[in-house]
Amino acid sequence: MGQKAIDTFRACTPLFQALSDSYRQDIIVLLAEKEPLTVNQITEHLTLSRPAVSHHLKILRDQQLVSLEQKGTKRFYSLELDHAVELLKQLVGTIENHCE
Repeated sequence: MGQKAIDTFRACTPLFQALSDSYRQDIIVLLAEKEPLTVNQITEHLTLSRPAVSHHLKILRDQQLVSLEQKGTKRFYSLELDHAVELLKQLVGTIENHCE
């Protein structure tokens, strides 16, 4: 594989790390079913503390998997998968082009 393939894999590493945690997977599924939700609403559905949920949401936000919208004093989280999907498409395309 060429340098482009390696670079594409490396660019996906933080995304894979964010997706590898089962609690973050649970948050993604929950937001897919019921978005938008506040931290407290997310916490009601999980066995995690509010600070732990906030920590996981920050990791998901850092990887552009969720977005945050402030409405008054409440912060609502929603799925934002466009960036991740594009990155994964690039990875698949690079692998297909280099493995044929």
